[in-house]
Amino acid sequence: MQILSIQSHVAFGYVGNSAAVFPLQRLGHEVWPVLTVNFSNHTGYGEWRGPLIDPADVASVIEGISERGALPGIDAVLSGYQGDPAVGAVILDAVAKVKAANPEAVYCCDPVMGDVGRGFFVRPGIPEFMRDQVVPAADIITPNHFELDFLSGRTTTTLDEVVEAVDVVRATGPRDVLVTSVVHGALGAEELDLVAVSDEGAWAVTTPLLPITPNGGGDTTAAVYLAHLRTTRSPATALGLTANTLFAILERTLETGRRELELVAAQDAIAVPPARFEVRRLR
Repeated sequence: MQILSIQSHVAFGYVGNSAAVFPLQRLGHEVWPVLTVNFSNHTGYGEWRGPLIDPADVASVIEGISERGALPGIDAVLSGYQGDPAVGAVILDAVAKVKAANPEAVYCCDPVMGDVGRGFFVRPGIPEFMRDQVVPAADIITPNHFELDFLSGRTTTTLDEVVEAVDVVRATGPRDVLVTSVVHGALGAEELDLVAVSDEGAWAVTTPLLPITPNGGGDTTAAVYLAHLRTTRSPATALGLTANTLFAILERTLETGRRELELVAAQDAIAVPPARFEVRRLR
């Protein structure tokens, strides 16, 4: 595939495009990264340097890609954290142009807004913008459990409730939904689920909950799921490959004790995911 990925970039570490581009390339796909920020490191360190890219400059880069005649060959647009509605508007405009040039193209959005225990960590107004404008324009979304609850307007504590909440969100536009970091009453204290729902059904996979929460995991997950979903055309297969890939990356990261994802060290698991965790059908 050829993928237009419009996300943040860091020189040190792995978040945004820095977390998405290499896995996509390791899977054999072409990626055209467009940067929305160019920071020294992710903001989780508390200090960083580098500029926010003006939305007009982001749009200009996309226009330049269009002038190269690339839009008809783009199979997917990928986006993550959107810190400003103006950047979101640029992304939505790019999606519209890509789909006009290639009606088979899809938009995959990781609706980054917050997380359990942290609440919202984006600017006021961004969650509503994501819910009301961005998510309805997407074909594939990859929210975490906290973000799913916000998007659906529900509080979910069982797996059935999670699937019902996904159906509420799917009714607004996106057909394929991957929910990450799902915790519910039927799981053990050291387990979590990933849940995928599409027109074909719903599936889940359970993995151990590792004592590690590195930045960029969601960005890598969205990229890997997009790649496998579009190449296999099977949500269940894509779910299994994604869960096994991310667990292998996190496990390798935990072994090294580093704060940043071990994407390069775990690249063989990206290219050929281990088959450790089984996918089960929910409906």
